[in-house]
Amino acid sequence: MKPFRVLVVDASRATRALLAAVLFAEGDMEVVGSAGTGTAALSALSKCNPTVVMLDVEMADMKGLELLAEIRRRAPKIPVVVFSALTVKAGSITLDALGRGATDYVTKPSPDASDEAMADHIRKELVGKLRGLGRRASAVFLAPELRAARPAGDKTPLQVLAVGSSTGGPNALAQIFRSLSVPLVVPVVVVQHMPPVFTRLLAERLSEVSPMPFREAQHGDVLRPGEGLVAPGGFHMRLEKTNGRVSVTLDQAAPENSCRPAVDVLFRAVAAVYGAHALAVVLTGMGRDGLRGAEELRRRGAQILAQDEATSVVWGMPGYVARAGLADATLPLPQIAPEIVRRLSPALREREARRAL
Repeated sequence: MKPFRVLVVDASRATRALLAAVLFAEGDMEVVGSAGTGTAALSALSKCNPTVVMLDVEMADMKGLELLAEIRRRAPKIPVVVFSALTVKAGSITLDALGRGATDYVTKPSPDASDEAMADHIRKELVGKLRGLGRRASAVFLAPELRAARPAGDKTPLQVLAVGSSTGGPNALAQIFRSLSVPLVVPVVVVQHMPPVFTRLLAERLSEVSPMPFREAQHGDVLRPGEGLVAPGGFHMRLEKTNGRVSVTLDQAAPENSCRPAVDVLFRAVAAVYGAHALAVVLTGMGRDGLRGAEELRRRGAQILAQDEATSVVWGMPGYVARAGLADATLPLPQIAPEIVRRLSPALREREARRAL
């Protein structure tokens, strides 16, 4: 396989050099261009023919979002990974970038870290993403071979919606909840692979675009119909039921699938508390987080939806669930919200009947 061709765009000369050294050492990647300004980046884009672009969101001569827009205009299909500081300002810009066409993001290492620690951070957080996105960009799309999924038809009233997502997830979540005309009739719990700060900003963004409120979950929060809770970065989110109420517990147990929060942790908890009364959705994301949890949900009789390959940024998480035959349906992203509403209709009818009594 030919090396993945990476264009590195970052205002810091030291950061560009570090990225180039780490990626070169991987053997299957090469930095074919390096730019410290937006103008230089656009020139390199046309000359270097990169497979993936690494983009600093804070450039000196051109705002990162403006540069992203121009890259997208000139090369709409090249994956763009935003390189972002772990701050509220950078997090907000990163979410804007994802909403405007960036493919994924990686947080920068701490500026106080040693060179070795910085290199380790880049290898851990960035290399796998670049490799996955580079392979997708180079691949010829083939229809996946799926095991037969369980046909819809279960009339068990649903009591919760659990969603897991990773690469491409912020945009997918926004599209789903933006399309709702009214709040859902059940509580919503979400795990999106993101670090601290970013998960709070994501919850705020979902509240802005959706008819239902979202917030970052806190330990002890009670799940309420029509409200959404996003697992905070750095914490697993579990559920427990006491005296008829379901509440959130947060912990910093070991990562699962190299993730904390992990979708598997949440899905297992949802399966234990809600069983067949749960609806789970697995959205775009790299890796297989959510597969084991989906197996437990399926064993308990829950319903599961998976995003299809054509509309996923990376068909890792939903692909594993779909190929295992765990999904009731594998759907394009625009069809997921209507399907959620359709499957929740028995719960809506049940609630309206209680109100009529």
